Amino acid sequence: MLVVPAVAGVLFLVLPFAGMLVRAPWPTMGARVTDPTVLAALWLSLSTATVATVVSLLLGVPLAWLLARTEFPGRRFVRALVTVPLVIPPVVGGVALLLVLGRNGLVGRYLDAWFGLTLPFTPAAVVIAQVFVAMPFLVISVEGALRGADRRYEEAAATLGADRVTVFTRVTLPMVLPGIGAGAVLCWARALGEFGATITFAGNFPGATQTMPLAVYMAMQRDPEAAIVLSLVLLLVSLVVLATLRERWVNAS
Repeated sequence: MLVVPAVAGVLFLVLPFAGMLVRAPWPTMGARVTDPTVLAALWLSLSTATVATVVSLLLGVPLAWLLARTEFPGRRFVRALVTVPLVIPPVVGGVALLLVLGRNGLVGRYLDAWFGLTLPFTPAAVVIAQVFVAMPFLVISVEGALRGADRRYEEAAATLGADRVTVFTRVTLPMVLPGIGAGAVLCWARALGEFGATITFAGNFPGATQTMPLAVYMAMQRDPEAAIVLSLVLLLVSLVVLATLRERWVNAS
């Protein structure tokens, strides 16, 4: 009795992509894909999503460990704050980043006055926006892996004389590595498709801050066929990464 709604769910998710394949301008596909603007947007998306994932790993793994393995006042509130970017509209996140890191923002004014550093509407702003919306995916995945890991191995290593750093790097991390990998893949995919926070905080400047989702948005207004081509490129990249990396980590887990 579950087959019918399951098939309906698959069709609901797949048919829109089939529509793009049917309506794609295949005769001019090569010329459109190799357009310098498209290549610049694709490279910016891939590079910033990768950098954002690395930053998320550096910040998110310790944060996930803190939420999973320590007790402190307000832990539930902190966990709720970490997951807020998952539920708020991304454009709201962009506004929040602008109010904090903008030239007149709470922190941005000091960055500008003391270091002459202006973050909004730069490639760095693209990375910051992507980290803001994508890191919660990594934190949730790693926290779940940490909670499901058998702590007896860590306790055994501690009784054998291993210090906390050794236990974390030699025992804990290898146990939760599949969860970290799966979370990193989801984080990268979310960063690649980020739109709302990016256009609000980083702007939409071709060659500088225009990522693939922003290029799709602009192309849809003047050339729908070009928007279809850009969407297919973005879809292909996402499918390849998710189908290869995430399957590998999930199976390992």
